[in-house]
Amino acid sequence: MNKKLIVPLLLGALVLLALYLTGQIGHKEDGAPPLYGNVDIREATLSFRVAGRVASVLVDEGAHIKAGELLATLDQEPLLNTLHSAEANVAALQARNTLLHQGYRQEEQQQARSQVTAAQAALTEAERQLARLKALKPSGATTQNALDSALSRRDQAEAQLHEAQAGWQKMRTGFRAQELEESDANLAQAHAALASAQLAVNDAQLRAPSNGILLTRAIEPGEMVQVGSSAFTLSLTEPVWVRAYVAEPQLGQYPTGQKVTLWSDSRPQQPYHGVVGFVSPQAEFTPKPVETSDLRTSLVYRIRVVVEDADAQLRQGMPMTVRVAP
Repeated sequence: MNKKLIVPLLLGALVLLALYLTGQIGHKEDGAPPLYGNVDIREATLSFRVAGRVASVLVDEGAHIKAGELLATLDQEPLLNTLHSAEANVAALQARNTLLHQGYRQEEQQQARSQVTAAQAALTEAERQLARLKALKPSGATTQNALDSALSRRDQAEAQLHEAQAGWQKMRTGFRAQELEESDANLAQAHAALASAQLAVNDAQLRAPSNGILLTRAIEPGEMVQVGSSAFTLSLTEPVWVRAYVAEPQLGQYPTGQKVTLWSDSRPQQPYHGVVGFVSPQAEFTPKPVETSDLRTSLVYRIRVVVEDADAQLRQGMPMTVRVAP
């Protein structure tokens, strides 16, 4: 072969290889044009649901966190005191509630019955003494004062009998329905307070809600934290989305469920795979992070692509190219 032809052929081959390596060849698809967007990784701000003093912080920025991993704890002593108090209150109200529902003991009922018998005997004796003095009064064998005293004793004995009979009747019928309902309500309220106290003790431990990377740490041991104040910021490792924008003429080529292939500038020869998970129903102007001179006045639709094989190489805001999967 002519040496003059070999050099141009080699140069052409090198150009084609360079184009392939830079992604200019091999990414072309017949039909849908490529889309351009950015990696969108969700972040979660973690905080305690109770206030208190920070006892320990177990992680630092940049740590890879597993779901359920313990991140920090608060001093539990004040919370445990509240819990023990709630437990004691439940025990006392439970005993009272059981007593009301079971009614009076047999011994108490027998004692009430004996009081009725004794009061009846006392009334009988008081009436006998009063009758005797009334019989002696006409003959002058007794005085009016003695008669009045006997009458007073009879009235007192009668009142005591009525009181004893009322107590005996209460023993027989048990407690009123309103008393039982009030006791049940008080016990339920005590159980709710106990559950709240137990939850507060559990909330003194802050755990990761999902896998991720710790971005920020805002607390140190010994600090006082309030309810809801930021303690950590966690970058979630999944799901990883790519937010891209499609013009109206190409909207039908990227429906929900459409399989796509994605490339990053840092890894042009190792594509990712994903699926369109959301297509916005509302048009908007192209956002500035992906705006070009040709798109400044174009209306587009936002789509969200779920990356199915995301790895640690994908970072928040990283530019991505999206094409319909072959």
